[in-house]
Amino acid sequence: MTLVDVWMQHPTARFLAQPMFESLRRWTGQSLAGDLPLAATLGAMNAAGVTLGLLAAWHGPQGELIGNDEVAAWIRQEPARLRGLAAVDVARPMDAVRELRRCVKSLGLVGLRIVPWLWGWPPDDRRYYPLYAECVELDVPVGLQVGHTGPLRSSEPGRPIPYLEHVALEFPELRIVAGHVGVPWTQEMLSLATRFPNVYVDTSAWKLSRLPADFVAFMRGHGARKVMFGTNYPMLSAAQCLEGLGDLGLDAEATGLFLGGNAIRVFRLGAA
Repeated sequence: MTLVDVWMQHPTARFLAQPMFESLRRWTGQSLAGDLPLAATLGAMNAAGVTLGLLAAWHGPQGELIGNDEVAAWIRQEPARLRGLAAVDVARPMDAVRELRRCVKSLGLVGLRIVPWLWGWPPDDRRYYPLYAECVELDVPVGLQVGHTGPLRSSEPGRPIPYLEHVALEFPELRIVAGHVGVPWTQEMLSLATRFPNVYVDTSAWKLSRLPADFVAFMRGHGARKVMFGTNYPMLSAAQCLEGLGDLGLDAEATGLFLGGNAIRVFRLGAA
């Protein structure tokens, strides 16, 4: 069975050194620092049988934390195991559009990642809209975080309704993958994934054993084609996140879609 992790970071030293991640370090007991070797990320994937990982670049108001060219270089080292998601300076919309276009057409990245709490702007902020339009033109998804934040920043940009709902209404051709489940607004997130053919959700930053009951019921039922597996590595490893998979009550088809099939279809990953 193909296992795809749709939300990963191979962290750089400047990413790990950000004070905003101190709360995550405290909760997880991690003390990572410095530039980690790519072998460490691949080792974590291998330990859980992850076939393919989608590494995300990071760009925020403080600048580039994980660069698009760095992500592309890691993928060139392990093209059978890794794909990449671009990050851009959304405060400069036209520069951001040009960079996204370069990332997809020249670097081969397969989507865009935006972390709204990082900027303090919800997903329907006007500065994101040129990027959404370019994603449609390039035929790539956009991944966004929903729900509360781990770093001690405002969670308001992660509220699915009305912010993400506005985007889904105004960009019906845009494939949207909402990461991190959506707690405490899980029902809002599930309602969007139910109503809109182009809206999906992933389980990154959550161990499967801790998923809310209504989210698990969605996975077992009409949401089987809407949910993808993710970790938010290095915050959590795939081995940690997969704990409790057998207790979800998914049949074989739903399990295959969740672990890889949905990601392969939505991110256009081919045979992966």
